[in-house]
Amino acid sequence: MTTQRKTLVASAIVLLGAALVFVNLYFQRSDAPEVDGEPVALRELEAIVSASGTIQPQLSVDMSASVMGRVTRLDVNEGDRVNQGQFLLQIDPESAQTAVNSSEASLRASESAREQARVAVRTAVVSLQLAQETLERQENLWDLKLVSREVYDQAVKDVELRETELAARTIEVATAEQRIAQERARLDGAKYDLTLVTLVSPMDGIVTRRNIEQGETVVIGTMNNAGTVLLTIADLSILEAELEIDETDIPDIRLGQEAEISIDALPGRTYRGRVTEIGNSPILETGQASGQATNFKVVVTLDEDVVGVRPGFTCTADITTATRTDALAVPIQATTVREFRLDADGQIIRETGTSGAGSSDAGENAADLDRDDMEEMEGVFLIRQSHVEFTPVVTGIAGERYFEAISGLEEDDVVVTGPFAVVRTLEDGDEVRLNEPTSDR
Repeated sequence: MTTQRKTLVASAIVLLGAALVFVNLYFQRSDAPEVDGEPVALRELEAIVSASGTIQPQLSVDMSASVMGRVTRLDVNEGDRVNQGQFLLQIDPESAQTAVNSSEASLRASESAREQARVAVRTAVVSLQLAQETLERQENLWDLKLVSREVYDQAVKDVELRETELAARTIEVATAEQRIAQERARLDGAKYDLTLVTLVSPMDGIVTRRNIEQGETVVIGTMNNAGTVLLTIADLSILEAELEIDETDIPDIRLGQEAEISIDALPGRTYRGRVTEIGNSPILETGQASGQATNFKVVVTLDEDVVGVRPGFTCTADITTATRTDALAVPIQATTVREFRLDADGQIIRETGTSGAGSSDAGENAADLDRDDMEEMEGVFLIRQSHVEFTPVVTGIAGERYFEAISGLEEDDVVVTGPFAVVRTLEDGDEVRLNEPTSDR
């Protein structure tokens, strides 16, 4: 055999061998989908409720006028720091001062009328004494039959008349006293109204809003019309984040829970605070339609000062509602929902050929298939020797990427985490090919 012929035979043998290997691999190739897996590990988890809101001072006072008039003096501007009792503005006091002067004059007139009534009482007392003395003399003369009956009766009637006059004059004094009390009350009211034309700061703080200019006229509030808010003074030493939180998150919120607040206008830093108020009634928006999402007001008080803050700045708060240390953590994307039949003990009835913790014998449960209804269950797919097994999981708190598995899993169990398109179509017992498990423990 020539060298060339030997070469051709050797090449044919190699090609044939390669073809046989290819055919063998081809027919042995698995159609099982490739999945990603991650082992269950112990982690520290935090449940967070995020919400947006605005920064507001804990103490803020809107100052309105109680009297109408023109602003004649204005001593503060927006942004000024003021102290308690400091003068802010004055409304034209002329009308109020006139009312005070009028009330004082009326009081003096009433006091003069009272003095006249007292003089009349003294005069009536003297007249009564004279009439009583005259009656006494007439009685003596009547006993001696020295005067006529007519003269005696006249003396008696004169005493009765003087007594009536004294009673009338006494009543006039009491009436004058009442009138004086009324005039004094009216004078006190007028003096109080006079004090209302001058506005002073009720506390230490900053003028965060000024809605009036010197020379403008102040309008007071009525039943159907709110009065003019002249100034707003806020104490910025204690700040609050007023948040709107969805009703589904409210049951997890508790007083004293810690929160981190980010202020949009002051990026690059977060501020710590605590929940100090939870609304009991929902926030009702004007014209809110039925079926619209319901929010509740939650207040977080900041624990530190914020330089450069302004009332009304928008913010975002992350409230830590629960924490777990050494919790069995399962990736959130691993969770899925499937329907299964359950036996009388609440265990999954799996098809023949599958097995796993919590499953029942297929032959033993075959008679119960018609009796048990399908029930939707939440769980994960565990990888068991190139097959997946659906395992129900009782979950606890949920963090940003992981949730807590209270029961159903053990540490180092490998769960299917993706791809999503594969996870959504997997069924209990399906064959899979596992990519290298990932772990960022």
